[in-house]
Amino acid sequence: MTQESTISDAEQTAGSVLDAVQRAVISDRAFLETVLLGLLARGHVLLEDVPGTGKTLTARSMATALGLSFSRIQFTPDLLPADVTGTHVFDEQEQRFEFREGPIFSNVVLADEINRAPPKTQSALLEAMEERQVTVEGETRELPTPFFVIATQNPVEQEGTFALPEAQVDRFMIKTSLGYPEFEGELTLMKRRADRRTRSPTVESVLSTEEVRRLQETAETVRVDEDIMRYALEITRATRSDYRVQIGVSPRGSQRLFEAIRARAIVDGREYATPDTVKKIAEPVLAHRLVLTPDAQVKGVEKAEIIRDVLTETPVPTIE
Repeated sequence: MTQESTISDAEQTAGSVLDAVQRAVISDRAFLETVLLGLLARGHVLLEDVPGTGKTLTARSMATALGLSFSRIQFTPDLLPADVTGTHVFDEQEQRFEFREGPIFSNVVLADEINRAPPKTQSALLEAMEERQVTVEGETRELPTPFFVIATQNPVEQEGTFALPEAQVDRFMIKTSLGYPEFEGELTLMKRRADRRTRSPTVESVLSTEEVRRLQETAETVRVDEDIMRYALEITRATRSDYRVQIGVSPRGSQRLFEAIRARAIVDGREYATPDTVKKIAEPVLAHRLVLTPDAQVKGVEKAEIIRDVLTETPVPTIE
């Protein structure tokens, strides 16, 4: 099988997953593509949205379509790290302690309202997200493969929240937003509620766990020429010298951009990356990594605006 046919198959497979999810989730397809990119590139996604827009349904539907296990963790101020990772429990029958896995031991984990938990509990996710493992009482345990975190935070209700540490924000490959549905989409939601006897649309499993792993491996075969690498790196480095930015995109961010480029090419059905591939995913991959200067914050500068300005100012390589 040629690489071209493999990429074509991967594109169709990704499209089938998106089709399945879209039958249940009323959202823009571009949003679902962006979420799927996180999985394809072995990254994690942060959703910032108001309550009631369908974040939980999106995560659950994506997991079901992919044929992966799913768990939801509701982050609250009293949530403890052990509530996330698991703990040892004494078995009276066996007269010994045994480890009971926490909800983090799933393929797809929804960390709902992550900024409502204290920093100590938030940090319990750090090792899991970066190393795909957790350490409990000195013992390290591997997490399932694939492992994909979709975290949500509410931008409106600030009372009782804890700001995510920069180190944790940087570990999310993508930050995006579902937003409010279009008029017709919201009308469809109302019609679904009109007759409670009618079941909501269900999502069918399109893939198996092994097929998801193969899809991730296929993304890693996408060709990214050095000209494209240099173009992507010039974009990330330009954020570090922008007068509105106190801390620009880190080297980790540059690597995540590279990985997302390959995943985006798969969704587009390309066996190689182009400058347009970079432009499509630069904003959701890079904007949340910026730390603005106090002056820029006071002026209400949008991080996404800075990325768009950088894209405009960075020379685009000519692809022959």
